[in-house]
Amino acid sequence: MQIKVLKFGGSSLADAEQFKKVAAIVRAEPERRYVVASAPGKRFSGDTKVTDMLYNCFELATAKQDISEVFSQIEERYNQIIRDLGLDCSLDEEFANIRMSIQHYAGKDYVASRGEYLNSMILAKYLGFPFIDAESGIFFTDDGKFDDAKTYRVLSGILSKYEYAVIPGFYGSMPNGTIKTFSRGGSDITGSIVARAADAALYENWTDVSGMLMADPRCIENPRVISEITYQELRELAYMGATVMHEEAIFPVREACIPINIRNTNAPADPGTMIVPMADSMPMDTIITGVAGRKGFSTITIEKDRMNTEVGFGRKVLSVLEDFSVSFEHIPSGIDAMSVIVSTAALQDNRDAIISGIFRDAKPDTVTIEDRLALIAIVGRGMVKAKGTAGRVFTACADAGINIRMIDQGSGENNIIVGVSEDDYEGTLRAIYHAFVPEVPHAV
Repeated sequence: MQIKVLKFGGSSLADAEQFKKVAAIVRAEPERRYVVASAPGKRFSGDTKVTDMLYNCFELATAKQDISEVFSQIEERYNQIIRDLGLDCSLDEEFANIRMSIQHYAGKDYVASRGEYLNSMILAKYLGFPFIDAESGIFFTDDGKFDDAKTYRVLSGILSKYEYAVIPGFYGSMPNGTIKTFSRGGSDITGSIVARAADAALYENWTDVSGMLMADPRCIENPRVISEITYQELRELAYMGATVMHEEAIFPVREACIPINIRNTNAPADPGTMIVPMADSMPMDTIITGVAGRKGFSTITIEKDRMNTEVGFGRKVLSVLEDFSVSFEHIPSGIDAMSVIVSTAALQDNRDAIISGIFRDAKPDTVTIEDRLALIAIVGRGMVKAKGTAGRVFTACADAGINIRMIDQGSGENNIIVGVSEDDYEGTLRAIYHAFVPEVPHAV
């Protein structure tokens, strides 16, 4: 029997009614054998995630303030789920241990991880599955990096002993036994790790949307759902923040060529988005897979006569940025000028020092920094063989009265990145999206 690993996000496990939906999904197919659970998310607008409540407890304890009120709210969240599910179980002993640990200044990662830990215990009880604590099978090295070799070896052995199981997301353990968490949203990574360790045929990532969208719905009205996307395309779009899962979750399954299916807990019949190692055809009537962007970039422009004849000029400029731990995003250049696109936040208070360093080491004629640049990525495997893609981008922007200040095409020809003023960000997204995506006629 093939194995499917399922991960459910916080909104999917926010209350008892969501637990019931999750159970129905898990029980619908016997191949759905290993379930990774997040901490309870928001039940309604204005609600507080349990993980945020736990972080609050940590901060209160660190400041030597009383955690009783907040911790009691956390206890009630879980107890209400237990009552509403009609379960005959108690977490009182776990609550007492966690409260004592927080009051005795337990580490921040330990405190934050207890949301997934407790929720997984309840879900395991409700499904009738064994509970496997993530700290026994997911490991980090002494410097806090994920220990993939040890994890896959140990976790594979543990999973082989259980036909079905529930595993908490978000955390593992350090060599000294202390708890270490991934970054926020890290339950996605846990699901990917479990899928790899179980040699799964599919990793289903269940959330509150029916797949990944072709564009930001805050800028584009009713953008299409992407039916199929490759790992590489997802990486390109995730670079711009367009993803419904943690971008680091791609790597464990990509190495094992395990596809990911983004699904909606509240609409389980929807097929969602398939994330696959590679694809030969375009499933939609458009050559692009998606368009996404981010604001908050700056352009460092360096000019010098006969720059192209000076060996090592670019290295000298980049060495100065390296001295200030500033990484670059893109480097569009000409014969006598080069521009380096960097995150505005990365410049911080070092602008003058960076300019001085470039003058000192590269001896240019001028150096200027211009802020408020937005980058927009147009991504799609269909672009490789399509003629005139860049021309369509230029035309769409020109027709919308938008000035393109930078353009960069990836060497794989499956992405084009344009830079525009932040004031033109939303307009550029709309213009490019509608230039490539046919409108779906409304039903009469």
